Amino acid sequence: MVSADSLKILIHERLGAIECYVEDLSGGCGQAIAVIIVSQQFQGKNKLARSRLVNSALKEEIAAIHAFQQKTFTPEEWATQRANYNV
Repeated sequence: MVSADSLKILIHERLGAIECYVEDLSGGCGQAIAVIIVSQQFQGKNKLARSRLVNSALKEEIAAIHAFQQKTFTPEEWATQRANYNV
């Protein structure tokens, strides 16, 4: 089982996240996870490249999750988009 807390730590370590929000949508069982990741590593990458970067960095963890939703932002994008999210 993948916990929200352990996933958050891995995202910070593996993706150099400046900010990271992890929500377990499955009521605590870890089978449906939504993440928002803010990282400089996304600079210059399109949505597909960002998704591949996240999927590669969290390959084993994502394999244990039934549903994984991700939203990725550069710090500059997050500065303008943050107001659209309840975090």
